[in-house]
Amino acid sequence: MRMSALLRLLALIFMLITSWVIVRSYISFSWKTIRLPRWLAGSVSKESRVVRTKCGLSKPCPNNFFAFKILSGAANVVGPSMCFEDHMIMSPVKDNVGRGLNIALVNGSTGTVLRQSFFDMYSGDPMLLVKFLKEITDDMLVLVASYDDPGTKMNDELRVLFSNLGSSYAKQLGFRDSWVFLGARDIKSNSPFEQFLKNNPNTNKYEGWPELLELEGCVPRKIF
Repeated sequence: MRMSALLRLLALIFMLITSWVIVRSYISFSWKTIRLPRWLAGSVSKESRVVRTKCGLSKPCPNNFFAFKILSGAANVVGPSMCFEDHMIMSPVKDNVGRGLNIALVNGSTGTVLRQSFFDMYSGDPMLLVKFLKEITDDMLVLVASYDDPGTKMNDELRVLFSNLGSSYAKQLGFRDSWVFLGARDIKSNSPFEQFLKNNPNTNKYEGWPELLELEGCVPRKIF
């Protein structure tokens, strides 16, 4: 009896060891042989990749187009900002914006920033802005963003100058309106890049001011 029990125990141990070896070998083989197809692995990698666009646009611009984004100021608290081809031209962080109209001039062929300045349209001299606008040449793009009050010192000459750059709303611009605009001298009709909100107590988002405006898009490169 003792001998038969011993044999049965040895047989059981042998079976357990054999089963463990087989299972271990199968698992090892499975991990080595299971592979994702290359096309599937590639698609997962591509889908998880984040596409970065210039100026944070919703989609990239095609060839021979410049990316831009313009934000007006928010009331008299947060200043405007302008980005062109992923270069932040003006912003509160750069500390180069001010009350009134913030304007940047860009070479329409190369995308190079030529000048930027702001003009106080509440208590400043409007003739400084007249002089600035009259110096704009055909090869330039003009980016404009309002902050606080862009319209108190707006005169007829300035309205005509902005209209000649393609603006549809310069003739309406008044006290504390919100306005963002991109134009040029050689535009044959009104610029497609413009937004405007009238200061209206019944619709203003902020107390005494309309909400800020955001304008983004792709402007074609000028070819000379």
